[in-house]
Amino acid sequence: MISADLNTILPEIILAVYSMAALLLAVYTTKDKMAGLLTWVTAALFLALALWIGFAGQGTTTAFGGMIVDDAYARFAKVVILASAAAVLIMSESYMARRDLLRFEYPLLIALAVVGMMVMVAAGDLMALYMGLELQSLALYVVASLRRDSAKSTEAGLKYFVLGALSSGLLLYGASLTYGYAGTTLFSGIIEATSDGVSLGLLFGLVFLMAGFAFKVSAAPFHMWTPDVYEGAPTPVTAFFATAPKMAAMGLFARVVHDAFGGSVGDWQQIVAFLSVASMFIGGIAAIGQTDIKRLMAYSSIAHMGFALMGLAAGTAFGVQAMLIYMAIYIAMNVGTFAFIISMEKDGRPVTDIASLNMYSKAEPGKALAMLVLLFSLAGVPPMLGFFGKFYVLRAAVEGGLIWLAIAGVVASVIGAFYYLRIVYYMYFGKDQDEALDRNGSPVLWTFLMGSAVVMLVGVVNLFGVEPIAEAAALALAN
Repeated sequence: MISADLNTILPEIILAVYSMAALLLAVYTTKDKMAGLLTWVTAALFLALALWIGFAGQGTTTAFGGMIVDDAYARFAKVVILASAAAVLIMSESYMARRDLLRFEYPLLIALAVVGMMVMVAAGDLMALYMGLELQSLALYVVASLRRDSAKSTEAGLKYFVLGALSSGLLLYGASLTYGYAGTTLFSGIIEATSDGVSLGLLFGLVFLMAGFAFKVSAAPFHMWTPDVYEGAPTPVTAFFATAPKMAAMGLFARVVHDAFGGSVGDWQQIVAFLSVASMFIGGIAAIGQTDIKRLMAYSSIAHMGFALMGLAAGTAFGVQAMLIYMAIYIAMNVGTFAFIISMEKDGRPVTDIASLNMYSKAEPGKALAMLVLLFSLAGVPPMLGFFGKFYVLRAAVEGGLIWLAIAGVVASVIGAFYYLRIVYYMYFGKDQDEALDRNGSPVLWTFLMGSAVVMLVGVVNLFGVEPIAEAAALALAN
């Protein structure tokens, strides 16, 4: 029995043991000289585990009395998390090394955060959920303030920690209320307890849980720390925040509302719909006035989480499928976009001012075109892949009876198009400037930028086969 349980969480065990072994090894060697090698090895391990989970996993199994659930849904989320974490690590290696930020702890903290994320999306119990969440959060607090000589980076880490602690407190309070009224922390037990309706105490527990999750996905009005953390953290760390943790938090959100409260959709549907509308409009409107591209991407991520929550608000299996497809496309877009942002330099120093992109198409026509494709995709302009992501969640909202939410989504999408197209305007029609950005020749960043742009164009053929996989994952969760 124990061996079967351990087998279910073997990928997580391998990653955790690797992290601890690497920490011990690094302590007894010339630590930071190993940082580059550790970064590549960790990325390779992520990819190997993603392939293993994606191809070897089948069916649904539970471990430790239902505390961990290994199903198609968990496997889909884990593969996206591992692949995006590997991509960000590979992109960040040269940037961090050139700025003397590549400590041996960096890839290992990312690895420990990923272990937490994998536990989060596979949790079948409130205690397992909280353990995964805290492991992820504690590692990310440190990574956010990695640049110790920068006041902004230190501020980012501190703000992330304070607001993360607040969200954890809300989540714990909700979990304790849920346990008190349901008599169990297992999701399977909670859904049985709510079969005859949700009591007032359980409803309060659910609201507090959802407030905690909203902090983790940076959904408005719980988005306060996001722009400051995105701006203050080193750019590759910001790229990480914008990808894997978003998938983990959305995966966790859907897991709880469907697995634990799936029998009472009417009780949480309106809350998720409110979070969706608030995120789409607050994120979209606040992004318009931004002059720093990292802050703009922070508000963009808030708006995008609003669209992902729209799929979840539908309360159906198709809604979960739409959310998963949307998140996969969103992360693919972000990897390419942040590859471009990481490459933005002037005199060897990182630049994040949008005005520095004036007439960028003259100096780097290929990279400008790839960025144009990604920005159009982020805005949801057809025939880019981003349009189909938005189409899925809008369709899910309409089929779920939330036509008003779909209309709000279309309006928010039009608002969002403005600030993405403003960057395109700068690149192609801005003022000529004396000091252009450096020609960054990093082949790794160029490959990710171009690859992501190609995916946005070619993926419209059949979404690279993601659709049936996401459907199987959604059915595993919401049946």
